[in-house]
Amino acid sequence: MPDLYYATSPDDLLTPAEMLSMPGVDFLRGILEGRYPAPPISKTLNYRLHAVEEGRVTFRGAPTFDAFNPLGTTHGGWYATILDSCVACAVQSRLPKGAGYTTLELKVNIIKSIPLGIEVDAIGLCQHAGRSTGVASGEIRGVADGKLYATASTTCIVLNGPRPAG
Repeated sequence: MPDLYYATSPDDLLTPAEMLSMPGVDFLRGILEGRYPAPPISKTLNYRLHAVEEGRVTFRGAPTFDAFNPLGTTHGGWYATILDSCVACAVQSRLPKGAGYTTLELKVNIIKSIPLGIEVDAIGLCQHAGRSTGVASGEIRGVADGKLYATASTTCIVLNGPRPAG
């Protein structure tokens, strides 16, 4: 698998027009293959796009000490961010050329704390991607042992780009 590269300034990111010029799954595969930059949030929080298929997207990562709360456990925001990435991108992977999305609602259930240094997969599965909404579910599981750490569900708004005249 090629090395991901990360956007270091807004100028590194694709424009909305460039993203809308291709189906969502092609954009995500472009990140995975190193043709397009990975989002900087994934570098900051130590996770990366790991696998893409239509309707299923996996991110892999491990919380670092920088993601811990004052109690010495993984902050809920780390769970929410990696889960938002996998479920929303699962919706994106089913969108046609000319359509984008944004998260409308995200529900996260934290089942247990992810210990420092434990690598996990956040797997998102799209149940529906229509003209106006997308729905997906996800879970975080340990890579080595398959242990379940959290689950999530999302509803996304599908944003359709300008339609060609005529």
